[in-house]
Amino acid sequence: MTSGKTRTHLVWDWNGTLLDDIHAVIHATNAAFAEVELAPLTLEQYREMYCVPIPRFYERLLGRLPTEAEWERMDDIFHRYYAEHRVVCGLTTGVEELLTRWQQAGHSQSLLSMYGHEHLVPVVRGYGIEPRFVRVDGRTGPSGGSKALHMERHFEALAGLGGISPENSVVIGDAVDDAVAAAHVGARAVLYTGGSHSRSSLEAAGVPVVDSLGEAVALAETFSG
Repeated sequence: MTSGKTRTHLVWDWNGTLLDDIHAVIHATNAAFAEVELAPLTLEQYREMYCVPIPRFYERLLGRLPTEAEWERMDDIFHRYYAEHRVVCGLTTGVEELLTRWQQAGHSQSLLSMYGHEHLVPVVRGYGIEPRFVRVDGRTGPSGGSKALHMERHFEALAGLGGISPENSVVIGDAVDDAVAAAHVGARAVLYTGGSHSRSSLEAAGVPVVDSLGEAVALAETFSG
């Protein structure tokens, strides 16, 4: 096996990881909550309560699962408000340098998000970082689910790009679901505290937890080979 095949591949999450959009998410969530007369959440409350699939997150607050009609209305409102507020969000501090340095060092990286694919690709392109990735995949199909099956498909596609495999890959994300999806395919995970979860929630996933993306990349480098 050549050294190139044992280099660590990074799979980046988008929302709450590369994109610093947690405040847009909170605003859109609270707009959706108003639809079912739920009180607004603070950032701290959101991070303590958030989980996927999203209907289960709503169940924690409603005391019951939302009806199908409620879910559809809330999901529509969330995405409408999120789209309005996302435009003022910037990349997380240091992202451009981290992505560039990883690429220039001869490593590969890709992006997998639960943001709808047709919206994700032009948004990533608009931030000027699309050339840093060998592949950019967003969610296809209904919203609100887990990332695990999307991660499977992502690696099926990556297998044709220089033989990138899960066992030589590290998923970097801000949600417990990122660690679950990584474990599902046999990859490692590092979780970042700047997004959707509290540190205590992330630590329950049993993988390394860091407070900066620079720390995440440095840790991923120790997994090389």
